[in-house]
Amino acid sequence: MGSTAARMTLVALVVVCACVAAGSGQASQSVQFGIQDDTWLEFGPGTLEQRLVTFKRLGVPLVRFTLRWNEIALHRPRNATSPRDPAYDWHRPDRILRGLRRYGLTPVLTLVGTPTWANGGRTPNFAPPHPRDFRRFATAAARRYPWVRYWLIWNEPNKRLWLRPTKPGIYVEHLLNPGYEAIHAVLPRARVGGGVTGPRGANGGYSPVDWIKGMARAHAKFDAYAHHPYPASPSETPSSGGCKNCPWITMATIRKLLILVKRDFGAKPIWLTEYGYQTNPPDTFLGVPPKRQATMLSLAAMRAWRLPRVTMFFQYLYRDEVELSRFQSGLVFADDHPKPSLQAFRLPFAQMGRNGDRAIVWGQVRGGRPGRKLYRLEVLQKNEWKTVRPDRLTDEHGVFIRTLRLKRGALLRIWAPRQQRFSLQLRIR
Repeated sequence: MGSTAARMTLVALVVVCACVAAGSGQASQSVQFGIQDDTWLEFGPGTLEQRLVTFKRLGVPLVRFTLRWNEIALHRPRNATSPRDPAYDWHRPDRILRGLRRYGLTPVLTLVGTPTWANGGRTPNFAPPHPRDFRRFATAAARRYPWVRYWLIWNEPNKRLWLRPTKPGIYVEHLLNPGYEAIHAVLPRARVGGGVTGPRGANGGYSPVDWIKGMARAHAKFDAYAHHPYPASPSETPSSGGCKNCPWITMATIRKLLILVKRDFGAKPIWLTEYGYQTNPPDTFLGVPPKRQATMLSLAAMRAWRLPRVTMFFQYLYRDEVELSRFQSGLVFADDHPKPSLQAFRLPFAQMGRNGDRAIVWGQVRGGRPGRKLYRLEVLQKNEWKTVRPDRLTDEHGVFIRTLRLKRGALLRIWAPRQQRFSLQLRIR
């Protein structure tokens, strides 16, 4: 802006009132963000090295990956606690996990899937009748990957799709507690997540509310409670539109989970190990417009940061699955064309609230070296982007909160100079 009057106009429109950590006493400021897409990571386009570089450039430290017991142990091992037993085939997970380690990405490993020899010839979602079989596999896995700190026992066991018999007692006694004890015996400093519940029980399953109660009755052992708080409908946002009196738990009603876990198990950390919004296109039934998906992911990241005890939050997936009956919640379409959410995931930016004529905004600069990161806020004025005061530094987690005197309808964006990246535009309410 060339004139003194124009500069005064900008100052009158946008005044930085404070750079504060709103709610710092309650927020989970140490929450780590991650992504899961096993299929894309292992079989996607290009080389594994190229895909690992892509994940690294997303700027999040965590990658969830699945160890499928039924694929690793096609035959019963003679010495099942030894990863060197010839019945075990670790070739595929070795390739992925060593690659993640090489790129400084932290794996969160899910153990799932029963071999036919361990459940009477049934499908992998049937629990092993003998808990010792799973205990031995968990021991072998912990010995194979001693650098892995974070583990999950099973996936959505409150659904028949993933566990039969679908009973919390079966889950705890045959899978969770044996796995927890085995991993801790090998890796005392490991952290083992239990529950790993879906937001609803579906046909023949348990709601997460009832599942938590059942786990408590069965004396479950875990270091963190894991949950997948997917929205119940496309209209639901991360903080509104949820059913408070229903037995299911979505992001909008996530405080219900915090209360229930604390009541039955104490103040355990909460891991949100899957989350996402389907997009339309291609999903015309459950999808939201791609720009709305981007907005919802930024709002969800902010909400996860604000929630007490939430220490992990995962996006599912990186790329849409081809079959429309499956997930189209990726950051890119099935043809690898990016969605707006890819930009939002790398640099989430959302409005936290408003106090009179002041708007409170939240953002995170992801990627690069750990620690405080440089960022700049810009406001759109007369078709030009103008800097809001000089560049500033985030906190050590890449997060910043700014309070601005700003008119409703104003457009803001972040510029991260070291990442050479803009955020999506944020329209102030």
